[in-house]
Amino acid sequence: MSTPPRVGWLFAHDWDGRARDQLQAQGRAHFDHAGFDLFAFPSNAALAFYDHERFAHRQARRGRRLGWRAVLSHQEHFGAVAAALVAEKLGLPGTPVASLLAAQHKLHARRVLQQVAPEANLRFAELEAAYGDDIPHGLAYPAFVKPVKAAFSVLARTVDNRAALQAHTRFGAWELWVIRHLVEPFDRLCRVRLPQAGSAHRMLLEEPVPLHVPQYNLDGWVADGQVHALGVVDAVMYPGTRAFMRWELPSRLAPAVQARALDVARRFLGAIGFTRGLFNLEFFHDPATDRLSVIECNPRLASQFGDLYRRVHGIDPHAMGVALALGEDPTALPRIEPTAGVAASLVYRAFDPHAVPPAPSAAQRADFARTFPDALMFSFPKTGAALARDFKWTGNHHHGFVHLGGRDRAQMLERAVQASALLGWPAPCQDQAVDASSSTLLHSSQPHGASPDVQAA
Repeated sequence: MSTPPRVGWLFAHDWDGRARDQLQAQGRAHFDHAGFDLFAFPSNAALAFYDHERFAHRQARRGRRLGWRAVLSHQEHFGAVAAALVAEKLGLPGTPVASLLAAQHKLHARRVLQQVAPEANLRFAELEAAYGDDIPHGLAYPAFVKPVKAAFSVLARTVDNRAALQAHTRFGAWELWVIRHLVEPFDRLCRVRLPQAGSAHRMLLEEPVPLHVPQYNLDGWVADGQVHALGVVDAVMYPGTRAFMRWELPSRLAPAVQARALDVARRFLGAIGFTRGLFNLEFFHDPATDRLSVIECNPRLASQFGDLYRRVHGIDPHAMGVALALGEDPTALPRIEPTAGVAASLVYRAFDPHAVPPAPSAAQRADFARTFPDALMFSFPKTGAALARDFKWTGNHHHGFVHLGGRDRAQMLERAVQASALLGWPAPCQDQAVDASSSTLLHSSQPHGASPDVQAA
C-alpha cells in the first residue's frame, strides 16, 4: 500500500473539520492543520495579530519540512487566500491569489461582472462615506447595503432612507475594532496584489431584490481553466424575510436556467483568472421575468453543502477539493452510494432576542441520535454581547443546523418536523407564500456563525 500524501488543510473547522477527519480515516491523505477558529474563544484572540503573508510564510516553511504535496482551505475569511499564498510559495497546485482577492472584493467583483456579464449584474455603487461619516444626500432608496469585504451577510441589509443608512453605519469602539481586524489582512494584501480594486474598508450599495424572487447556489469546480458544474442547491427562506430557513438538494430550478448560471460563472471566473479550485455562485432567478442576477461568487467550496451532495448524488466535494489541490482529476474519485432522494440543511433561527430556544440537553441529543442515526446536528448557542451582536449585525440569531434526507421531499420534511420536535426547536419547514407585491425588499442572510458543537449521529 502506498503512503497517503501529506496535505496542509488550513482553517478547517465545523463542516470542514468533520470532512477532514473522515477523509483521513479513509486513508485519502494525512492532514496537518493550522489556523484559528474565528468563532471560538480563546482561539479567535489570534485575530488581533493575524497577517496573511506572515501566516503563509510560517506554513510554507512547515510544509517544506513535512513534505506537503498540497494545501487547501474552504474558509471564507482567511483560509482560502492563505492556502493560495502557501501553495504559491511551495510551487504546488492552487488558485491564483489575485483571482481570490478579485472575487472576495465585492465592489471589484461587481465591476468585473459588469464588463463580462452585465445582464446578470445588479445595479451597484460605492458608498462614499467611511464608517461614522455623514451619509451623502441624494442616494436612491430603498438600497441594499453590505461591506465590500465580509461573509455570512454580516452588516448586510436593506435600508429605506438616509436615516436608516446613517444608523446602520454607526458602530461602537469594540465593533469597529472587530470590523477593522477582520478586513485589514485582506486589504493589506489587496494593496499589493490587486491595487486597482481600492480599499475594502467601505460599504457597497446594491439594487434590492423583491422578497418573492427565489435564490439558488451553483456549485462547481475549475481545473486547468475549464469550468464544470457540480450542482444547484435551492434556498427556502423564512416567510417574509431573506433569512435562509433551509437548503435543499436536488434543485427544482429548470435545467436551462442552471445552464445560464454556469455560463455566467464561466465568464466571471475566466475574467478574474480563476484557473483551479471549487467555487459557489449565489444568484437570484425571477420566474416571472426570467431575469438571472448574481449575488456574489465565492471562490471556494460552500462547505455546508458537501454533506448534501454526498447524500443525494454520491459525490464528495471535500474529496474533490483535496484532489484539485493535489493536481489530480476530481472526476476520477470513486462515487459514494447515495442515501437519500432529497436532502436538506435546516437552519434554526430566532428573530426575537428574548425568545431564543435553549440548546438541546444531553438526553435530547441522545434521543435524536437514536431516532435519526443518519442525521447531523449542529448547535451553537450564544449569550450576552455575542448574542446581541448577532441581532444587530444580521437581524437574527441562528442557533443550530440539522442535516437529514428522505426518499422524497415530502418524507424529508416530515422527518424534519419530527427531528425538530425531539430537539425542542421550532421546525424550519413551515413554508408560506410571500406576497409578490410586498414592498419589503431584502437580500440574503448567510447561514453560518459561531463554531458549533457538532453531533454526528
